[in-house]
Amino acid sequence: MPNACGDQQMIPADIACNLQANIQNPNKTAKFNAWKQTSQPWHASNWCIPSHLRQLLYTKHNPLPYSARLPQRQPMRSKMNHSLRILLGALLAFSLALPTFAATWPESEDGAASAGFTEEGMEELDAAMRRIVADQDVAGMVWLLARNGKVATFDHAGIARIDDDAPMTRDSLFRIYSMTKPVTGVALMMLHEEGLWEFDDPVSKHVPEFADLQLMVSYDDEGNAELAEPSRHPNMRELLNHSAGFGYGLSGQDPVNNAFRESRVLASSDLDQLIDRVAEIPILFEPGEEWYYSVAVDIQGYIVQKLSGMRFGEFLEQRMFLPLGMNDTRFYVQEQDRPRFAEVHNWDAERGALVQRPHRADRPSYLDPTRLESGGGGLVSSTHDYARFLQMLVNEGELDGVRILTPESVRIMRTNSLRDELLMAGGPDRPGVPGTGFGVDFAVIFDPAAANSPQGAGTYYWSGAAGTWFWIDPVYDMFWVGMIQAQGARRPGAANMRNVARDIIYDSLLH
Repeated sequence: MPNACGDQQMIPADIACNLQANIQNPNKTAKFNAWKQTSQPWHASNWCIPSHLRQLLYTKHNPLPYSARLPQRQPMRSKMNHSLRILLGALLAFSLALPTFAATWPESEDGAASAGFTEEGMEELDAAMRRIVADQDVAGMVWLLARNGKVATFDHAGIARIDDDAPMTRDSLFRIYSMTKPVTGVALMMLHEEGLWEFDDPVSKHVPEFADLQLMVSYDDEGNAELAEPSRHPNMRELLNHSAGFGYGLSGQDPVNNAFRESRVLASSDLDQLIDRVAEIPILFEPGEEWYYSVAVDIQGYIVQKLSGMRFGEFLEQRMFLPLGMNDTRFYVQEQDRPRFAEVHNWDAERGALVQRPHRADRPSYLDPTRLESGGGGLVSSTHDYARFLQMLVNEGELDGVRILTPESVRIMRTNSLRDELLMAGGPDRPGVPGTGFGVDFAVIFDPAAANSPQGAGTYYWSGAAGTWFWIDPVYDMFWVGMIQAQGARRPGAANMRNVARDIIYDSLLH
């Protein structure tokens, strides 16, 4: 069922695995069969799928607890001496971070005309977002639109927590869930620039635990799977565009996704354990043949951790967040920031009102600094911070004199890398999203007419399970970010806020 923002559909709870595999490796056969007998049921009812994927694919991600220990596995040898690489990276991060702790952009609006929009259009946009809140489509919202480096609007409405009537503010903190994925992609591209991996590398070169991955060829109605060796190993390019074949376990009744749930992949204590669990599960299809939203970005986070020699969260903090002045972004909420943390709400049909989602023991505590550092969906951030991240991408890798990526790397990230006949969410029985491909952890609109969108060719975007969403249009040099916290049921007749905002914005362009 979709939520108050129209962004999710709930996943059935208490799905049990019934995987019986016929494979060449008897050790893996035993492990598959053992899952049915030893694993505990996993409640998946709090996991959601964003609207741009709903009914097109099966999966969506959410974070679970993490052990804060440093990785125990030794990083692989690389082209640069490992110790020297860590030292240089730390020195670079420190030197870049020094002037950015007081980063202020975008604290104030530059005005509609200055940013290239009509005054009437921006007034209409702000009024439309406030109306969505007033109608109880969502409890509260923060939104920001910038063009040519100028802020056209940065506003907020509603409340952050219904239970204590805490107001939504510009500096409210949000679970951004899968908007973590582009951050992970940028981190991995930073290491690509250092020569530590190549797009055609087999993933198993950097994750040797995947050397014996099996392919699910078919399965019967009882969940018995036939497995075989894939024709080749998935490569890094496929890992980055969700065509490697991995499952996710948030929906789908096939043996692969059942195995993700039964082995509790997303409940792993740390990234090492997550990798070990994924390594025992077959891939869904031959690499490159389909697009399937997957655990791939958590694997990317592990690769960043392994190649850098730093804990994944530490790498993000030292190499990206501090240099960019993203002081609110991390994998947990600090105690002093708890009053700013917005809670998730959904529509209660019996009450005819929005209600705050109660905390459950099987959900992660965002106050716990030892949570799983999930590259697929673990970060908490503010509108200010994520706007700085997006403006860095608009500027092709640089912000306020701090360069995170080269322009070439950003262009690679925002370029469709799927094979010609494949679309995002596409496969043998799924046509995919018209006019839309996938780059490095971004959806990419390569044909706006086919996508029925007013946005420019090359617009790239993504969203989070609690309704946060963004897009960047390089043709018009602008971006939008909307922050809400909504999951579950939505108010009958609720507006499609994403389309409402987008259409007003493009109707308001001055040139």
